[in-house]
Amino acid sequence: MKLEQLQHAGSFKTRGAFANLLLRQIPAAGVVAASGGNHGAAVAYAARKLGVKAKIFVPVVSSPAKINRIREFGAELVVIGNRYADALAASEDWARESGALPIHAYDQPETLLGQGTVALELARQAPLLDTLLVAVGGGGLIGGIAAWYAGAIKVIGVEPEGAPTLTAALKAGAPVDAPAGSIAADSLAPRRVGELMFPIARAHLARVVLVSDDAIRQAQQALWSSARLVAEPGGAAAFAALLSRQHVPAPGERVGVVISGGNTTAVDFAAASAAAR
Repeated sequence: MKLEQLQHAGSFKTRGAFANLLLRQIPAAGVVAASGGNHGAAVAYAARKLGVKAKIFVPVVSSPAKINRIREFGAELVVIGNRYADALAASEDWARESGALPIHAYDQPETLLGQGTVALELARQAPLLDTLLVAVGGGGLIGGIAAWYAGAIKVIGVEPEGAPTLTAALKAGAPVDAPAGSIAADSLAPRRVGELMFPIARAHLARVVLVSDDAIRQAQQALWSSARLVAEPGGAAAFAALLSRQHVPAPGERVGVVISGGNTTAVDFAAASAAAR
């Protein structure tokens, strides 16, 4: 397991945030980002570390844990709209009005580059992997990972049944709007996958599987009870594919799982655990 819930700001998103802030020219107005929560926390954390002003837009479905993280890191926070797409539209308006640099959660080269460092590290840490399970929301994480491995191992995407963004895109032959309902909606339910990651996914992903909300809850509980690992719903989705047998390893197959985030409150996690029981 690649434990990205232990990353700074609680998820893999910190990688892409630092890549953006370190590789791009930052204007005096600072940076702006839209997020389901984790990307916003990551940008806020990186901005604080580098002394940059940050304004973060999140939808009302963002978890209290993620909203609190953004505030703790000192960014200006705006909660607006019911979906990530609403927060994104508001952030784009602010970027035009203020001159702030937009940092996209998944559809930007620097973001993909930063998230791809997960694979760079994993290739060194676990060089004998055959298969890697990765959760999919907008696709920045799996896009960066698939670009790094480029078919050297089998990379499998995992999506909630209620938010099949990549599944819909692969069926349509291009990114298209998809439903956005799931327990993991605050991290795995944008309107559609990114334009930049789509050709990478089509070229290098082995397949994409869907998992139910119940399977995600059970994966959260199993991670806690067996390994004392706290994962948010989106962070546990890839592991859910194993537990629910959406991916059944062949004999001797060496499988990796990315636990992508852990920004959840004790109350939310206890509720998920109780529901799983």
